[in-house]
Amino acid sequence: MSTTIAVAVLNWNGKSLLQTYLPGVIKDSAPHKVYVIDNDSSDESLAYLNENHPEITVIQTGENLGYAGGYNEGLKAIQEPISILLNSDVRTTPGWLNPILEHFENHPDCAALQPKIRWDRSPEQFEYAGASGGFMDRWAYPFCRGRVFGTLENDIGQYNTPKEVFWATGACLAVRTEVFKTLGGLDPMLFAHMEEIDLCWRMQRAGFEVWVQPESTVYHLGGATLSADNPKKTFLNFRNNLIIVMKNLPHFSALGVIFLRLLLDGLAGIQFLLAGKPKHTFAIIRAHFAFYGKFTSIQRSRARTAKYPFKRFSDLKGTYPESVVWQYYGKGNKRFSDFY
Repeated sequence: MSTTIAVAVLNWNGKSLLQTYLPGVIKDSAPHKVYVIDNDSSDESLAYLNENHPEITVIQTGENLGYAGGYNEGLKAIQEPISILLNSDVRTTPGWLNPILEHFENHPDCAALQPKIRWDRSPEQFEYAGASGGFMDRWAYPFCRGRVFGTLENDIGQYNTPKEVFWATGACLAVRTEVFKTLGGLDPMLFAHMEEIDLCWRMQRAGFEVWVQPESTVYHLGGATLSADNPKKTFLNFRNNLIIVMKNLPHFSALGVIFLRLLLDGLAGIQFLLAGKPKHTFAIIRAHFAFYGKFTSIQRSRARTAKYPFKRFSDLKGTYPESVVWQYYGKGNKRFSDFY
């Protein structure tokens, strides 16, 4: 295959993760180039890289720009036609790049792609952040083939078919570098969480495709930056979900979804309260106020992409026309294949 690829690992104070995962990434990715984009680490990450991995290229951002800003800055220096945005806690496998490259070469309209993601803590299971491809229901709740809310399925080959999806996970996100740059990259307003969903949404609006290619498999540790029990993660997920809805749906459709989410997110807050997690309840409340506080910035961001049509969910790939919340909590359908 003639196409070259850049494997870009984002790092912030992650020396221990680099020690654990980077040697395997370098070995499994050869002969393609590996970059580490460093978000102004204050630990010994850079010293470790300089001493142990002179074969890679280190790109320094100069400050902690988060996931979105870090990758936007780092990819300015990358010229390979395909870039893989790889979390520093991902274990790759031999030959993992071959199915990805072949898919891009055979699908010229594919702008983003993810491999199958298993959980490195429990390798027989799918991993939360992406599993075997990301989907979205009519009320903008994301879920995956192999992971619906907190339920992880065992991978027994049930989702091994390549498929067009709504979004590909940011844990291991392969993109056409030029398309990434043309569409403005990841939105730094989001800082962390759901930036990849927003990017994939904009790619679909611009006429491109997003795929999962399960012939390639990687293992993601997950929670290395923020664990699921961290209220900040809850805040970012709820706030950013509202932001990307307002940015990408037709105006009146977006307002309708946000109104219903106000009700459903309120129920989620009550559930956290009953579970003895009041900090998460307050995180949801803060998320909504933060969203309203950014409304002007969101409208400006929306205007910057207005040349691409704002499409209804029914006009996008990887959407579910009903409510995944009702399927999961109301009908007890915990697996993707139970209802999709």
